[in-house]
Amino acid sequence: MTHPISSSRRPRPWGTVVAGVAAVAACAACCAGPLLALLGGIGAASALASVWFPALAVATVAAVVGAFVVHRRRRAAACRSTADPVDLGLPSVGALRDADHVR
Repeated sequence: MTHPISSSRRPRPWGTVVAGVAAVAACAACCAGPLLALLGGIGAASALASVWFPALAVATVAAVVGAFVVHRRRRAAACRSTADPVDLGLPSVGALRDADHVR
């Protein structure tokens, strides 16, 4: 059986092109917001720093203090323990033996 397309003509890869364009469009729709937010934040910080240089120092100190506070709180919360034991509600061995005798 011969192929419907003659061997002298090559098929055009429209399916691959359409899939590629769709993937690029989906990626652009998904990533546009976060990328614009990141670039906008960098642009705003640069504009503020170019107008008033001490603002960059204030923002840097605030970011470092904020990161230290968050790190300290997470570390303290991870190290906490309760004084009382926690009851998990698991049956004891004696309760299992009693259940076997009831049947």
